[in-house]
This record gives sequence, structure tokens and C-alpha cells, in this order.
Amino acid sequence: MKQAVALLFILFSANTLAEIAYVTDQFKVTMRSGESSEYRVVRMLPSGTAVEVIGKNSESGYSQVRTQNGEGYILTRQLLNQPVAREQLSQLKEEIATLSSAPDQLKSELLDLSKQHEALTRAHKELKGIKSELEKELNSIRRTAANAIRISEERNDLGKQVAAFTRNVADLKQENRELTNQSDQDWFLIGAAVIIGGIILGLILPHLRFQRRKSSWNSL
Repeated sequence: MKQAVALLFILFSANTLAEIAYVTDQFKVTMRSGESSEYRVVRMLPSGTAVEVIGKNSESGYSQVRTQNGEGYILTRQLLNQPVAREQLSQLKEEIATLSSAPDQLKSELLDLSKQHEALTRAHKELKGIKSELEKELNSIRRTAANAIRISEERNDLGKQVAAFTRNVADLKQENRELTNQSDQDWFLIGAAVIIGGIILGLILPHLRFQRRKSSWNSL
């Protein structure tokens, strides 16, 4: 009969979803190999031990459970849906300790964030300074480029003026050469005229003297 009940319990538990339960708030609870006190005790479970409920048998009042060390049967009334008060108190203490340490952790994080903020502020100021210097250099380069363009334009204008002056000088030289040639020709003509005049005078003067002598003889 017991074996049939156990078989029915196993078949029933196979279709039941496993859940987590906790051993009641007693010093220790027996976990047996079967669903009655006649079965041997597999182990003693301390109060607050978490077990996985595989199945429940309402007729026998036992539940099949699984622990880290194996499976067995425990009275269903000795299982709780929530941890026992002692375990809850322990968890609350841990949570309180965690919350107590939270302000210090938050202070540390706040201090780190403050340091990061200061570092970022300094870096921002440095970047602003670098930006200002770069803007100054850019403005200087722009002014230099503008001056270079103006100087280039002035140089082109001066080149044009020099070319014009060069042409004027060449024209003046040509005029000077022409004037020099004309002056040489004039002096040549003057010299030729003087020579011819001298020759003519040389030819005329002897005749004038001869006529004066002849006239003087006639007067005698």
C-alpha cells in the first residue's frame, strides 16, 4: 500500500511545477526517505534551509523536496513560503549594513565625480586658451596673406611702371642719337661752308688786289 501511494505521489509530482519553500522556524527538521515516520531519516535540515519542492501529497501530508545534497520527504506543514524570521532578520541586517555603507560609497563617488569635474573644467579652460591663440594666429595669417596680396599687386604695378620708364628711356636714347647725328651733320655742313668760303675768298682776293694796282697805274 505504501509503495502504491509513493508511486502515485511520484506520478502526481511529475506534473507539478517545482517551487521554492523554506523549512519552518524550528531548530531542525527531519527529511525522510518516504512519506511517513516509518521511513528512515535521510538527514536533518536546519531551520531556514531552502529546498526545492518537487511535489505535494495532501493525503500523506508530505512533500517531496530536493536539496543540494539529495532528495527526500518533509511534512508539508513544516515548509513555509517565506524565509523564517531569523533568516529575514539576518537579511535585514545585511541590507541595513549595505545601506549604511551606501552614504560612504556615495560620498566617494561624489568626490571622484568632483575631481573629474575639476579636471574637465581645467581642460576646458586650457582648450579655450588654445582656441584663442589659434584664432590670433589665424587672424595674423589672414593679415599677412592680405598684405602679401597687396604687395604682389603693388609689385605688379611697379613692374608696369618700370617697363613704361624703360620704354621712355629707350625712346629718349633714340632721340638723343638722332639729335647727335643731326648736330654732327650741321657741324659738317658749317665746316664745309667755311672751307668753301675760304676757297672762294682765296680766289677772289688776288683779283681784287690786281685791280687796285691797275687802277693806281692808270691814275699815273
